[in-house]
Amino acid sequence: MDNEQTQPVSRSSRLANERGGKKQKAPKNQGPKKSHKVRNWILSILLVIVLVIAGLFGYAYMQTKSAIDKSYVAPTMKKARDVSAVLSDGKPVSLLLLGTDTGALGRDYKGRTDSIMIVTINPKTDKTTIMSIPRDTLVAIDGYEDTFPQKINAAYAYGSAESTIKTIQDWLNIPIDFYALVNMGGMEKVVNKVGGITVTSPLTFAYNPETAHADAGDLYSFTQGSTTWSYNGVSHTKMTGKAALAFSRMRYDDPQGDYGRQERQRLVLQGIVDAAKNNPTKLLNTDFLNSISSSMQTDLSYNDMLAIATKYSGAANNVKNDHIQGTGYSLTSGSTEVVSSSEQQRATNVLRKALGLPAANTGNLYGGNISTDVMIANGVPTE
Repeated sequence: MDNEQTQPVSRSSRLANERGGKKQKAPKNQGPKKSHKVRNWILSILLVIVLVIAGLFGYAYMQTKSAIDKSYVAPTMKKARDVSAVLSDGKPVSLLLLGTDTGALGRDYKGRTDSIMIVTINPKTDKTTIMSIPRDTLVAIDGYEDTFPQKINAAYAYGSAESTIKTIQDWLNIPIDFYALVNMGGMEKVVNKVGGITVTSPLTFAYNPETAHADAGDLYSFTQGSTTWSYNGVSHTKMTGKAALAFSRMRYDDPQGDYGRQERQRLVLQGIVDAAKNNPTKLLNTDFLNSISSSMQTDLSYNDMLAIATKYSGAANNVKNDHIQGTGYSLTSGSTEVVSSSEQQRATNVLRKALGLPAANTGNLYGGNISTDVMIANGVPTE
């Protein structure tokens, strides 16, 4: 087993001392309170790109590499471990997937990450684990602790992907090897490129992207148990990119809130995958890759993606879905999701096991370095 830089750091030790001077035992895996499938469109886009690379290798190597290179951003932070060695040795790898609320609906500001998932790919067990993190999870953002309390989706707005990565690593005591960020415009492009998707709605609702409510003017309507949807009263069967965005973004009228939205995002993902399987040639072209690269940012190089596509492909057939379960908690700044220390430890146990790492205590209660006094002053749980 590896011990590479993933044992609890001084912050975690400090928090353990504050909790009573004893290290917490990792509790038995109790599982989340509710079972939700949480894959969404970010994973779809990333996997499509990886599969395209594998399919075109040897056919259009330079053209494909050029398109992927446009989305590549060299890492500016020191990684928790030697990721080149991880891929070279075929060890389990972790990937942080982030989806921003920009790139469509006329939005061009930096935005927040409304979709956050940790994906582990283990070629030894041929298993992929997808752990979803609620966007409203209460955290102290690494490097911006003076802004506490914050929601985890704000970490990107404060310090880009690097702050999100550092906060999650401190919070869960796991290494994040790579990240990939996709904006809403990317999902819209993929849906349109595959010729639309067919999705059965799990509930009846209407949504106006401009107001986030069922207001007239730019209204998309969906019916429970039906694949038919309408735009301003005109019915359609296949979802366009804009319709898929509306379908996957509605949250306020869903009885399950953000968890219900995650389920609809999963349905959009499945629709994309099904459409791509039926006509993969629509995605196997340089024009499409050039288009999608403008909606994506990642520190995965072309060779990294190629290594994952060739060495880790078996894990794609065995996917385990999980999510971190929080509890609603109201602050003066708005509603948040507080994750208990036991649920935090459970998530750490699942992810470290998936990465083939030894069991260890979870990280800081809220990620960044804050004292118990600060927690008390802000009226948030201290354990």
